[in-house]
Amino acid sequence: MFMTLEADYAVRIVEYLTKHPCRCDARTISEQMQIPQRFSLKILRELVAKGMVCSYKGAKGGYTLAMGPEEITLRQVIESVEGEYMLSRCQKEEYSCGRAHCRLHKIYEKISEDVRRELDSYTFDVICAEEKEGCCDGAAGFDKAEQDTG
Repeated sequence: MFMTLEADYAVRIVEYLTKHPCRCDARTISEQMQIPQRFSLKILRELVAKGMVCSYKGAKGGYTLAMGPEEITLRQVIESVEGEYMLSRCQKEEYSCGRAHCRLHKIYEKISEDVRRELDSYTFDVICAEEKEGCCDGAAGFDKAEQDTG
């Protein structure tokens, strides 16, 4: 089992924005984190929609975290692009394995809860502790009035 590439990229993007607290453009994020720019833009839109990232338009536009890194968990970022973590599809309401009394369902649910709890225990301030690198090249302070929430 592996985390999807999209979830890995989302984690990299939030990591980058944590380490670079000033406004950063998508191209710089993509290049620095080795993510195709088209994919970065898609993920950034999802992170903006989930309220984790702010988007700014214009010549001095870019992206910043919408909240402190101490408020963003690894689980939130992964689930923002993948949906709720579940070990097995039989945990979804719309799927039925057809078995009346499946003992595995309870086991899978316990494992899923344990993984979700563990992912919640990691916030980006801890993940990126002592690694802040400063602002992106050419990034200046920003005016909240310039913020584009969508």
